[in-house]
Amino acid sequence: MSAGMPLSVATNFRAGFLDGISGYPVKEVFGKLPSDKAGGGRASFMLAPLGKNAFVKHVQDARARGIGFNYLLNPACMDNREFTSSGLGDMERLLGFVEESGCGSVTISLPSLLPFIKKRHPNLKVRVGVFARVDSVSKAKFWEDMGADCITLESISVNRDFDTLAAIRAAVGLELQLIANSNCLMFCPLSGQHMVNLSHASQKGHKSRGFMIDYCVLRCSYEKLREPSNYLRSEFIRPEDVGVYREMGFDSLKILERNAPTSVMVKRVKAYSEGGFDGNLLELIQPFGYREKAGGGLFNFLWYLARPGSVGLDGLMRLRKLAAKRGMLAPLEGEPVYIDNRALDGFMDGIRKKSCRSEDCARCGYCAHFAEKAVRVDGEYQAGMLRMYEEMFEEMHSGRLWGV
Repeated sequence: MSAGMPLSVATNFRAGFLDGISGYPVKEVFGKLPSDKAGGGRASFMLAPLGKNAFVKHVQDARARGIGFNYLLNPACMDNREFTSSGLGDMERLLGFVEESGCGSVTISLPSLLPFIKKRHPNLKVRVGVFARVDSVSKAKFWEDMGADCITLESISVNRDFDTLAAIRAAVGLELQLIANSNCLMFCPLSGQHMVNLSHASQKGHKSRGFMIDYCVLRCSYEKLREPSNYLRSEFIRPEDVGVYREMGFDSLKILERNAPTSVMVKRVKAYSEGGFDGNLLELIQPFGYREKAGGGLFNFLWYLARPGSVGLDGLMRLRKLAAKRGMLAPLEGEPVYIDNRALDGFMDGIRKKSCRSEDCARCGYCAHFAEKAVRVDGEYQAGMLRMYEEMFEEMHSGRLWGV
């Protein structure tokens, strides 16, 4: 396991999860209640139900194995409630529960929360999450000066920007963490909206009621199917390339996804610990498309249908069909999209010589060249899914989905 780095791993809270990741360099797991007054980075309907007692037991079970727990208090927006007595009162009660549960750290993204937590809960380590969008030296130094213990850099902007990575590492002394296995588009123009959407869709008492029409994911997954090279124009770090970042001085990797089945998460932890993987890279980096039941998803989606007033029923059922066929709500049949990880050997060598921030992908053609070798898409599946996406976008853009 010498190729690996210490890992912070998303937990699905399922029985057997902690046993499955034992023996690997997992220093902490992270997660949260499906909804709370703070909110976080995943809509509540995509996560399995979880009560406070089960949460506390999981935290204690992790600690008994020498694994810490990091609670996510990382919304990109709290509707300005962090500047009200009721909002901060809710936050204080939540922090009390978090600390009493045995969590050793929290992740935040709103600057005013960091000194509040440090003053009132000095035993908690405070990590800065990706929703804080730290992608420059000045931002990293700001958070370090505020007293942060760790920063997770914004992977969308910096995972393949090696000049910026080196500059940030040289400028700050605190722990720097990278998200290893996200598959967002590089410099994604949807990311800001997506962070806010997800934050509100996991806040207890918010009008969203734990649900959202995830336009950003729909658009992103459409663009990848439409142009398969977009699967590679992304932020992911292959297990084989972990050593590049370790040698640059980065301290740890964050492994997603909180609603993934245990077998999937164990496969991801194993691959990033051992520095190698043979098979479909999507098994490591895609936040859906699992071949077995994931947390939340279809049941919670159908539960939302019983609450009218937000979306037309006919349109929502068509959206459900699209999401199910992509493996977003139910197990995926077959492997309609396959990225041969071994065919990407050498891919990082060329990326390190480029400046993706300033390049025009259409002119560069580097990712497209590798996609021809590594990415296989079933043509019939691709054509059918693109039609479904385009019909759904027409319903959304015209307003028909909402009856407007």
